[in-house]
Amino acid sequence: MNDRAGRRRARRLAIGTAVVLALAGMNGPWLYRFGTEKYHQYKIDKPGYKAANGRWQIVDFPQEYRQDTIHAALLRTGKVLMIAGSGNNQENFDAKKFDTRIWDPVKGTVKKVPTPADLFCTGHTQLADGNLLIAGGTKRYEKLKGDVTKAGGLMVVHNENPDEPITLPAGTRFTGKENGRTFVSKDPVLVPRATKVFDPATGAFKRNDPGLGRIYVEAQKRGTEYETGTQDNYRVQGLKGAEARNTYGIAQKLALDKKDFQGIRDAYEFDPVAEKYIKVDPMNEARWYPTLTTLSDGRILSVSGLDDIGQLVPGKNEIFDPRTKKWTYTDTVRQFPTYPALFLMENGKIFYSGSNAGYGPDNVGREAGVWDVESNRFRTVPGLSDADRLETSGTVLLPPAQNQTYMVIGGGGVGESALSSSRTRLIDMRDPDPAFTDGPALEKGTRYPQASVLPDDTVLVSGGSEDYRGRGASDILQARLYHPDSNTFDRVADPLVGRNYHSGSILLPDGRVMFFGSDPLYADRANTKPGTFEQRIEIYTPPYLYRGTRPTLSGGPQTIARGASGTFRSPQASSVEKVRLIRPSASTHVTDVDQRSIALDFETSGDRITVTVPKNRNLVQSGWYMLFVDDGEGTPSEAQWVRVP
Repeated sequence: MNDRAGRRRARRLAIGTAVVLALAGMNGPWLYRFGTEKYHQYKIDKPGYKAANGRWQIVDFPQEYRQDTIHAALLRTGKVLMIAGSGNNQENFDAKKFDTRIWDPVKGTVKKVPTPADLFCTGHTQLADGNLLIAGGTKRYEKLKGDVTKAGGLMVVHNENPDEPITLPAGTRFTGKENGRTFVSKDPVLVPRATKVFDPATGAFKRNDPGLGRIYVEAQKRGTEYETGTQDNYRVQGLKGAEARNTYGIAQKLALDKKDFQGIRDAYEFDPVAEKYIKVDPMNEARWYPTLTTLSDGRILSVSGLDDIGQLVPGKNEIFDPRTKKWTYTDTVRQFPTYPALFLMENGKIFYSGSNAGYGPDNVGREAGVWDVESNRFRTVPGLSDADRLETSGTVLLPPAQNQTYMVIGGGGVGESALSSSRTRLIDMRDPDPAFTDGPALEKGTRYPQASVLPDDTVLVSGGSEDYRGRGASDILQARLYHPDSNTFDRVADPLVGRNYHSGSILLPDGRVMFFGSDPLYADRANTKPGTFEQRIEIYTPPYLYRGTRPTLSGGPQTIARGASGTFRSPQASSVEKVRLIRPSASTHVTDVDQRSIALDFETSGDRITVTVPKNRNLVQSGWYMLFVDDGEGTPSEAQWVRVP
């Protein structure tokens, strides 16, 4: 009996072992992955690892607060304004569903904000009073060839009357002199009066140069038979007498080709205290993908974008005056591709790095250089490597801003090119003859790299993709800290979420960095499944916040003028080695021309620290800043908000 029982136990053991081995064989890969993931999580949770590499965490909003965030800006309240507009979603656009959220990273709350227009692909910058200026957005989504049913395109309307401008309403009909086809305008157009031209030597009248207006027109009916192939003059129906003689249209090819996005003129200020949009005077030009750059006197320069007929704005730049809330054209004309990276320099001129987000001819406004807006002089700077791969590159003013050194990171070929660059390029604009040199390379060619200046003078460079909009599952799950003092990269913890097109990053007042967005074209390596917008927010906590106790900062004035000083309290004052004044970010499409970190002189006495703001208004633009102090370990305090009037 005992022998039979022993044999049964042995048989059960043998069968059980075989089953376990069989299951292990079938599930070996899963067991390996499970074990690997558990070990990886164990590894990245270790204090030593976090102190060397930092840590990433995902913030997943409740479903009703999620959106396709395209733009983000840090408000002076410490909250983050996140703008989607229609979020690159035609259905949202058609339904006029435009989204904005305000996120409080301290309390973890999210608030919906009524959004007055489609601010998808708008421009934005911080104003001196703490409001955010927002200008431009989307009037029409692009239509690909095959989706266009009515022939259409650009009509240039001429007015040869030197005494009066003329306004043509929406629905105006233009009939070709040679082709006999009729096209209808989609919007009203104001055509300026003609300019009288005189001989400078004799003063004799020579001619009238006609005033020009631009308008989008399309055929009255669908079909290829309404396309035109050559230039023609067009009679404006409904005009009589002198008006009919003086006013006419000229159009090139009007066809069923792809139609680009169209921009809007709308402009708003966002009030961070009232948490609402305030409408201001609209721009003179409609703009989609514009850059807004603060000038030394606090006015705002608006540049580039696609206009209300889907054409690159023809060099008509304009300036917003925050006092009058009005826009005026500059006296100078210069054309750039969309979202150009334009930075105010210490000498009051504008540095253009060559970085841009991606619309416009490959031979217009692509050279890096220094632009004097008043005189329109533009001096190119040499040495830029991979100069044909600057679209979707990132540019950052390295800390401290007094050094006037810029880094251009990665980039790709124009349009939907598969080319990308792994280079970084550095230029010292204090040099009498500045020229680019190569910095440390990235591991892979990188489009859409995100770069955030940190209060310890390092720069966090993260994300991006090797190919256009992440094609071929090419998102790069890597992050690095750049050290300007040694010109080196340190690889740190890998992000958890891929970020490519329509993504950005924002430094928070507690020293962490927020990442948002990503709009991949496809969802698989074979490029067969459509991509979905990344709605999760990710937070990177840098290594300096895992080193122990951080210094504190309190008290002190809320306003410090340029050249003036302010005294704050810090129990760790004797250990403070750096003081930095960091302008809050306004980020979109790899473009953040607001962020800059300014070194402040300081003195300590007991638990008090007295800081002095530099006098140069080009270096320290008027507005609200985060004031950080760093100890000898490079650990920053939480920021105090300070206004420079």
